[in-house]
Amino acid sequence: MSNAFTVSVAQSPAPVPTRRTVDAFTRTWHALLALSFVGAYVTAESEIFRLVHVSLGYILGGLLVARVVWGCLGPRHARLMALWGKLRGWSDIVEGLRTGQASWRQAQNLYMVTSVVAVLLAIASVVLSGYVSDQEWTGDWMEDVHEFFGIFMLAAVLAHISGVVVLSFVRGRNLAAHMLTGRVEGKGPDLIQSNHGFWAILLWVAVLSFGLWQWQQSTSPDISRSEVGAWLSSGKAQASDDND
Repeated sequence: MSNAFTVSVAQSPAPVPTRRTVDAFTRTWHALLALSFVGAYVTAESEIFRLVHVSLGYILGGLLVARVVWGCLGPRHARLMALWGKLRGWSDIVEGLRTGQASWRQAQNLYMVTSVVAVLLAIASVVLSGYVSDQEWTGDWMEDVHEFFGIFMLAAVLAHISGVVVLSFVRGRNLAAHMLTGRVEGKGPDLIQSNHGFWAILLWVAVLSFGLWQWQQSTSPDISRSEVGAWLSSGKAQASDDND
């Protein structure tokens, strides 16, 4: 009996080594961004869910601000300057195409980086145009501008997703898995030393708190000052009539 158990243990496969490549904050931000965009796009034409659409638009704007702050004050791997430095690789690709020595691996990585930048720019455009349209500072033409940027963001998101799917087949591994687990198979030290779990939880709390606040605002009675004044005046008038 003990010999069979020993053989079974000996034949069990060893755990596959992994290393961390994406921190919890980045994964949380990515998930919230995807959920907010899908929800905002689905509710774009609905008057019933207009508040949901507007609230998700504000969340998108808040996530963009969070990404900019994280890109300026966060860890080195998340810095916006690092993203900009990768974009400058397009000059090498153009030169490589001209000389016939282009690095297709680098071109693939640049495509993904460019799609990420396109999504970030689209968020800024769609949120700003949506806010101006919601405040009714301009005519109806701003709604058309907002719709255009919404379509542009959809195209950028689909381009990003398509790149992940195609490159996953080309490279023979799931490139989206690390956005769920934060880790990839392979030996060696973690590329990301800190998981930044505290900031990930703080981001979740901020988004959920804003959503709850928006819901409470929508369900609370909207009594203006003029209505309160009229109510008080009527009460005083009624009291005066009773005294007479």
